[in-house]
Amino acid sequence: MIDNKYVQEGVISALLSVLMTSLQAVSVPVIVLVFVMIIDYVTGMISAWRSKELSSRKGVFGIIKKLCYIVAVSVGVVLDWVIYSGFVSMGVAWQAPISFGALVAIWLIIAELISILENLKKIGVPLPAFLIKLTKRLKISAENIVDLKEEKK
Repeated sequence: MIDNKYVQEGVISALLSVLMTSLQAVSVPVIVLVFVMIIDYVTGMISAWRSKELSSRKGVFGIIKKLCYIVAVSVGVVLDWVIYSGFVSMGVAWQAPISFGALVAIWLIIAELISILENLKKIGVPLPAFLIKLTKRLKISAENIVDLKEEKK
């Protein structure tokens, strides 16, 4: 008879390996996301300070909002894991060409880039118009790609 302890260890090991595999696909976008979140927060605080709208309440809410971005990426990673484990439990080898965690992170990166540009504009940094248009088009394109993939299902 197999010891229950070994079964638990095996299940935990399998879950952790799936999680680590999923995180590898998401690691670079998450690192970039954290970097742009910090830049957005700093430029937002500078913009608020310049316009005399700086408040600790807004600052704390900004931090909470950024932490919620990580939660949104985590939901995508969990969704990847649920789909993967569902197929594995049915005996199907799942080779997912898309990572929902990475998609969420990339979409949030683009949103943060737009916010950074808006903050810089409020601070008074001259920006080329094409840069703002390009980032907004990237966001729309990312949304359209996801919509097209959903339509094909």
